[in-house]
Amino acid sequence: MTGTDNDGRRLSGLVVGSLVALGFGTGFVMANSGGLPSPWPTVIRIAGAVVAIALLVTLFRVAPSAPAPRQGDVAGFTDRRYLYTVAGEIVALFGGLYVINQMLDAPEVGVAWVAVVVGVHFFPLARAWRMPLYNWLGTAMTALGVAGFLAHALGASDGTVGLIAGVGSGAALYATVAAAIQDTRTRATQNAYGNQQ
Repeated sequence: MTGTDNDGRRLSGLVVGSLVALGFGTGFVMANSGGLPSPWPTVIRIAGAVVAIALLVTLFRVAPSAPAPRQGDVAGFTDRRYLYTVAGEIVALFGGLYVINQMLDAPEVGVAWVAVVVGVHFFPLARAWRMPLYNWLGTAMTALGVAGFLAHALGASDGTVGLIAGVGSGAALYATVAAAIQDTRTRATQNAYGNQQ
């Protein structure tokens, strides 16, 4: 996706980052809405699919008008910081899920753990890829994961935990794609205006 500063480097990852976010966002929505009473799982899943499709169509309409990315020192998926971040995320994710499922026998909070770990992993990526938008996403997903744990501790149903930590995380990913698309539109307009002067 893209950051909020005006140097143009992040635009090359707009499509790839948005596709990843839409895929995981849709996964969060579909997998974590089933514990709610009828008709909410169906309503939420249809709404999630509609939002994802609308964002996908908009993405492919906007991406061609994006300013060309500048070459820079952001290495993307080959950056060691990215590789270390993903390695740490995998260890934390599966290690934590093992403890939650096998030792604590509390699988209902697994989605809250996933939201926290995925949220936290966006902070080093924001720095490595110079994408301030990821700080917002990391904060939102981490907060939703913590809220899921708190809801569980206060006696909320499994469906409510899934709604908060899972569906909420999907919505945060969708919102990030929407923000990246809007940022790209703004940059394209600024570049077009600048070229006219």
